[in-house]
Amino acid sequence: MKRIAVVDDSASERIVLKGFIEAAGFACDGEGANGLEAVEICRERRPDLLIMDLRMPVKDGLKAAEEINRICPTPIVLLTADEDGETARKAALAGVMGYLVKPVRAEEIAPVVEVAVTKFNELKALKEENDSLKKALEARKIIAKAKGLLMEKENLSERDAFGRIRKISMDKRKGMAEIAEVLIMALEKGGKI
Repeated sequence: MKRIAVVDDSASERIVLKGFIEAAGFACDGEGANGLEAVEICRERRPDLLIMDLRMPVKDGLKAAEEINRICPTPIVLLTADEDGETARKAALAGVMGYLVKPVRAEEIAPVVEVAVTKFNELKALKEENDSLKKALEARKIIAKAKGLLMEKENLSERDAFGRIRKISMDKRKGMAEIAEVLIMALEKGGKI
C-alpha cells in the first residue's frame, strides 16, 4: 500500500484529501501545514508520495519541492488553484511529478498517484543508469591513460600493458580504475612499475 503525505495550510483541505487518499486505497502517512513541514516529513518518514499545496506560509510548495528533491528525492504532486502555464513550468523545473487543480475530486487521486510514482521511479532508474555509465566511462578513460603510460614508459604492447593493470588489480583485489590511478601518479612522476 502506497504511503502518501499531505501538506496544505488549510486543515479542512487536509481532511478532505486524507479521505480521498484512503478511499482510493492508499495510506495517509504524515501531514503538515507548510513547506518547511513538508521537507521534514519527507526527510523523516520517506513517504511514497507527497501531495502538497503550492501557496503556503513559511515556505511555498515550489521551494519545498526543490529542497525535497535535493536532499531526499520524493515524488510530489502539487495542488494549486491556478491553472496558468507558468506555474506548471516552474513546478516541472522543481521536480514535481504531477499537478492537481483545486478543488480536487476523489476520482483524480488514484490516477495521479500512480502516474507520479511510476514517472518518478522511471526517472530515478534512468538517473542511476546514467550515473553508472558515467562512472564506467570515466574508469575506461583512466585505464586507457594508465595503459598508454605503461606502453610509453615501459615499452609494452597494448595487450601487455592492459594485462599488467589487470594482474595488479587481481593481486591487490582492487578495481582496475583504482590501480590505474595509482599507476598514472607513479608513472607521471617518472617512476617505473
